[in-house]
Amino acid sequence: MASKYQLENSLIYIANTEVPYNKLGITDSEELHEIERELLEEAYQVFNTELSDESVFDEAYFKSLHRRTFEGLYEWAGKYRDFNMVKGNSRFCQGLYVETSSQKLFAELVKANYFKDTRFSKAEFVQKLAYFKGELIALHPFYELNGRITRLFFDMLVRYNGYQYIDYSGVSPEDYINASIECVQFADCAKMEKIIMDGLT
Repeated sequence: MASKYQLENSLIYIANTEVPYNKLGITDSEELHEIERELLEEAYQVFNTELSDESVFDEAYFKSLHRRTFEGLYEWAGKYRDFNMVKGNSRFCQGLYVETSSQKLFAELVKANYFKDTRFSKAEFVQKLAYFKGELIALHPFYELNGRITRLFFDMLVRYNGYQYIDYSGVSPEDYINASIECVQFADCAKMEKIIMDGLT
């Protein structure tokens, strides 16, 4: 089976599979996905417990989510890629610019004080979330597991701002992908905003 990603100058997958090399030597994708799911569930509990008014949602925090969640499974947990990556018709940020683009994006988020402003209406809050989410999706900084860590990051961010985790249960994978593509490729985040608005309480 060919890798689901088209990668340039990367050897993270076991030959002719979509299974990344891992510390446990697992070669079955379903078994590996199950372990990833369990690790993510544990991470939600840990990071939610650690949340406080002093939490800082900077680049170091974002990297720590990936590293601390998956370092028992992958050598590259928490490390940004330095190679180019394409999925379908979507080309993500070039590997050469991932670090600088990430620094710029998180500087914007820090400047916005992680949206901790009571003057924001829910609609304004959602609009800002959708914009930054689209930017992180386009950045796609890690070797793998970008979508799950991006969701974890924004779930912690909305909890920090007094909301519950974003509920995606009413959204099909196809609708979420289409919303992501429109936000990233066409700078139209209307569908992503609706997904977040509908799932945010």
